[in-house]
Amino acid sequence: MLTVIGLIMLAGIIPPLFNWALVNATWTLPPGECLTLDGACWTYVRENLRFVLFGFYPYAEQWRPVTAIAIFLCMIIFSARPRNWSRRLAYGWCFSFVSIGILLYGGILGLPVVETDRWSGLPLTLLLAVMGIVAAYPLGMVLALGRRSAMPIIRSLSTVYIEVLRGIPLICLLFLSSVVFPLFLPQGMVVNKLLRALVAIILSSAAYLAEVIRGGLQAVEPGQYEAADAIGLSYVQKMRLVILPQALKIVIPPTVNTFISMFKDTSLVIIIALYDLLKTTQTTLSDPTWMAFSTEAYLFAAAIYFPFCFFMSRYSRYLEVYLGWTTEGKKKS
Repeated sequence: MLTVIGLIMLAGIIPPLFNWALVNATWTLPPGECLTLDGACWTYVRENLRFVLFGFYPYAEQWRPVTAIAIFLCMIIFSARPRNWSRRLAYGWCFSFVSIGILLYGGILGLPVVETDRWSGLPLTLLLAVMGIVAAYPLGMVLALGRRSAMPIIRSLSTVYIEVLRGIPLICLLFLSSVVFPLFLPQGMVVNKLLRALVAIILSSAAYLAEVIRGGLQAVEPGQYEAADAIGLSYVQKMRLVILPQALKIVIPPTVNTFISMFKDTSLVIIIALYDLLKTTQTTLSDPTWMAFSTEAYLFAAAIYFPFCFFMSRYSRYLEVYLGWTTEGKKKS
C-alpha cells in the first residue's frame, strides 16, 4: 500500500516538474520575457554562473580558483582508493593545501595578491569543508581517547570540552570568533576572519566526531583490549595496531554522516559575511533583475551540493564493503 501511495504521489509530482524544468524551460530568453513562461528560466545560470562559483574573486584571475578546485577533486579521487593510503598521501595533502593557498592568495611566482575577504563561492566552501574534516578528525580521535582515559584530569578536560562544544550551536561559535574573540587581542593585532571561521568549524566538529569515535571504541570487544595487554603492547601500540583499526571501521556510517553535515554547515559562515557558495547565490538574488528566479537559483546551488554529499554517502558504503571483505579475507587465510 505504501508503495502504491508513493508511486501515485510521484506520478503527480514528476511530470509537472519535468515540464517546468525541461520542456517549458529556456536558456536564452532575457529575464523580462521569462516571467511570461510556465517553465524555468535557466538564463539565470548562464548569466550568473561565474559569480555563483567564484563570487568576488577577480574576474581575470578566476583560472586560479578553477585550478584549486581541480586540485581538490584530484586529491579526493586519489585518496578514495585504499591502495593509495600511505604516508605519501599525507604529504600529498600537505603539498596540495600549500599549493592551493599560493594559488588563491598569490604574492609569489608573479601572481597578484588576492586578499582572503575576496575568496568566495565554491572554492571557499571546499576549503572550509576539506580543511575542517582533515583537522577535526584527528582532534576528535584524541578527544575520544581522552574521554576514556584512566587519568581523571585528562578524562575530565575531554568530557568538559565535548559537552560544552556540543552544547553550543555552530552559529554562536562563529559569532564569538568574529565578534568577541577580536576584543581579547592586543591592540593592532588582527586575526584573519577566514582562519577564525575555520577554527570554529574544526573545534565544533571535533566534539561531534569524538562521540562517534568513542562509540566505536566501546563497541570493540573487551577481549581485544585484554589480548593486546597480554602480549605486552604499550598503550600507543595497542590503540594504533589493535583497537583503533577496529573501532574506526565500526563507525564509518556515522563518521561520514558527520562529514556530510560539516560540508553543508559551511553555509553558516554567511552570518559573519563570508561569501560561500550559498551566500554568492543569495547575492545574485539581491539584483532586481533576478529576484523572481529564486527557485532556479537555489535548485542550481542544490545541484552543486548534492554530488559532493552523494559521493560521500556512496563512498561510505564502498568502504564498508571493502574493509569487510579485507577482514574476511585475512580470517580465511
